[in-house]
Amino acid sequence: MHARKLRPVLTLLGKDWHTLAELVRLPAVPRRTVQELLAAAEEDLETQGERYRLAPYRAGAYAEAFGVDEGLTDPVNTLVSRHTDTLRSILADIANVPAPLTALDHVQATADTALKRALWLDSTYDLSGRRLLCLGDHDLTSLAVCAVNPDVEVTVVDVDDRLLEFVDALASERGWNVRCLHADFRFGLPPSVLESADLVFSDPPYTPEGMGLFAGRAIDCLADPARGRVLLAYGFSDRTPALGLKVQQELQRLGLVFEAILPAFHRFDGAQAIGSAADLYVCRPTSRKGAGSHGKTGIYTHGPQSLEGTGPSREALDKLSDLAPRPESSPPPKPRKPGWYEPIGKGAASLAVDLTGDPGPWLLRTLLASVPARLAALVPNNHPNVSSEKGQHELTSLVDSRFRLKFLRGTPDNKHTIVVAEQVLAGELSPGELVVREVLLRAHGKLGNVWREALITVSRGALTKREARERIDAAVGEHDDLDERLVDLPRHRIAALLPLIEASVADQVNAG
Repeated sequence: MHARKLRPVLTLLGKDWHTLAELVRLPAVPRRTVQELLAAAEEDLETQGERYRLAPYRAGAYAEAFGVDEGLTDPVNTLVSRHTDTLRSILADIANVPAPLTALDHVQATADTALKRALWLDSTYDLSGRRLLCLGDHDLTSLAVCAVNPDVEVTVVDVDDRLLEFVDALASERGWNVRCLHADFRFGLPPSVLESADLVFSDPPYTPEGMGLFAGRAIDCLADPARGRVLLAYGFSDRTPALGLKVQQELQRLGLVFEAILPAFHRFDGAQAIGSAADLYVCRPTSRKGAGSHGKTGIYTHGPQSLEGTGPSREALDKLSDLAPRPESSPPPKPRKPGWYEPIGKGAASLAVDLTGDPGPWLLRTLLASVPARLAALVPNNHPNVSSEKGQHELTSLVDSRFRLKFLRGTPDNKHTIVVAEQVLAGELSPGELVVREVLLRAHGKLGNVWREALITVSRGALTKREARERIDAAVGEHDDLDERLVDLPRHRIAALLPLIEASVADQVNAG
């Protein structure tokens, strides 16, 4: 009964040479199933390196026995074929996108898929003037949508600072209305995106925990759940239907009803276990059951943040506590889990934070969120801000008005590094550096307000609120970042803003 979906594989084999990856992706058949089919037809196959085809003298017999079934076209694909220039642009963008991170379950969608998503969205909904939110965007869906309809307002929220810088640069260059913000959805969302969007699109980690978290956050971001829609990519192998059931139950637990499921809508260069394909779930909320506080970091299928991740040893955590700087009379701090949605460590003399699952951005945000002036963080030895002198300098340059950092490489073992941060004394800083310090100390306030108050504080009241605001306007004008929290901004925008904040202090400001 289910043999029809295998016929496109035989059709491909009968027409030309194809790699295993192509035989998986084009007809959207799981890798193991394709391998079993190849094994069954082994006597009639020819191989050439990593490519397969049916022996020409047998291809006719296969076509006669099983029928010829292309099975590789759909109406949206036809629409894609009419946008060749846009497709070429998306192909070029994908060629330059930052490399996928296995620890974040990145699997690159094809350029056709990014364009299909954009065309489907634009033909299904009236996008002009609407607000689309992309929760994660390594596939560059945001740029594809803007290429199809530049009148849509797009916000991209992602944990990968490299990706946010890439999207921000291209969108600015092309004049598209794309705002990029940073978040790790396990710990929360930027307040500015809550209840803000008409549509939310996401391609989450394909675990029940990952799908539930991303879908719950998506609901949190809808301005009007009755009118809004949550659009999700999700795929599972037909060999493991129980996993699909768990995910669908998780989505239904959130009160989502499936208005439509478009099979094999998304295609990927990878994910062969699920046929290099995923369905498009069109979900309608029936209530506002968001994700709430999550707490779990194991939502991925690979790496230290996977469901099977074990975390650091007890010995490593004990060493972290021992090395955390603290007043002589204070006991060693107990290691705490990651998270920076709110200021951390209020009332504590020092902090010890376990960041062994850090994919890259947690360390900076932990420093920004810390209330105590002393802390120690346990990170992987291959952390981008630890593993090279360049990476260490990039981190240090962002926080050097507040913290003096020491990188204890290979401590407590060859898999980890402990980063020790101790307070920089105010007397060592210039007036401009003092203003930056004040901003860093209140990274959870609206940047415009925090910056204004920092200027007034450093001037010892010599500046009025109006005068401080005029200095900010002279530095950046009516910048969208002023309405955001510093801790929610992409790393590259923090790096660009701090020198402007420092320079906003004029010579006549009395800081002493």
